[in-house]
Amino acid sequence: MMPSDTKILKELEEVVERELNRHLSTAKEWFPHEYVPWSRGRDFDGPLEGEPWDAQQSKVSELGRIALTVNLLTEDNLPTYHHEFATLFGRDGAWGTWVLRWTAEEARHSVAIRDYLLTTRAVDPVKLERARMSHMSDHAPGDNSSLLVTMAYVAFQELATRISHRNTGRISGDPDCERLLARVAMDENLHMIFYRNLLTAALETAPDRTMRAIADVVGGFAMPGAEIPGFERAAVHIALGDIYNLRIHHDEVLQPILRHLDALDLSGLGAHGLQAQEELGLHLEELTSQATRFEERRAALLSRMESRETKRRND
Repeated sequence: MMPSDTKILKELEEVVERELNRHLSTAKEWFPHEYVPWSRGRDFDGPLEGEPWDAQQSKVSELGRIALTVNLLTEDNLPTYHHEFATLFGRDGAWGTWVLRWTAEEARHSVAIRDYLLTTRAVDPVKLERARMSHMSDHAPGDNSSLLVTMAYVAFQELATRISHRNTGRISGDPDCERLLARVAMDENLHMIFYRNLLTAALETAPDRTMRAIADVVGGFAMPGAEIPGFERAAVHIALGDIYNLRIHHDEVLQPILRHLDALDLSGLGAHGLQAQEELGLHLEELTSQATRFEERRAALLSRMESRETKRRND
């Protein structure tokens, strides 16, 4: 008989407490206001009769503006994530303490990024607010009834978010932005380690169910911002800009965590676990092919764009 979620929660409580203590001893206190260049701010139009927003007022590149908007709107939906985690993990004991701590740390990200964007006029504040309202009003809480699926998802998602923030900062064109997003990414990395280590323990507690959850998550992975208005078009720019795409997802997110878990070579699995492990391996093979095809298309497209730009300059 496979253990229930309630039993798994209880059996992992000691691991959660240990990982929570490790996290608290490792995490460094930081303050969002220290990363925002307030001296670059000024009043907007509206009741304060300030200066209207214009894209030329910011150092941030157009690609950076797109990625920053997606990143912020993803972080904005923290109330939904907190609800899901508190419902699944519970509000008591080490689990409840972790959910509150994780929520408090994640809340800094939206505060810091929004303050930066508005102070530096990196994005249209009206469009940003309308997108936030739309996303948070229309995106209902998920139906992740499986504890293990949620644990597996956030292990990969936290690493994906870390990489997205770091790469966004790198291409932003503004050192202040890069510094801020590098600091946010440090939080995301610590969160990834927590969930990755918890997933490792889950493989020992419920190997077949956990392997099934990993295979399902890897096979159907989508970033949490997929419900953001205009996400598909933004995702194309983000992929072509080498911020986050299939190659990065395969090489820098899936592979490191799966190697740490020894997921493809784990022994001691039952029939259901072995089937999930086989599906996981097949999906990675297919994803490798997809990433290669993406890189070929990306190179061809960028070459055509460069040729058009060269022709335009010479005309």
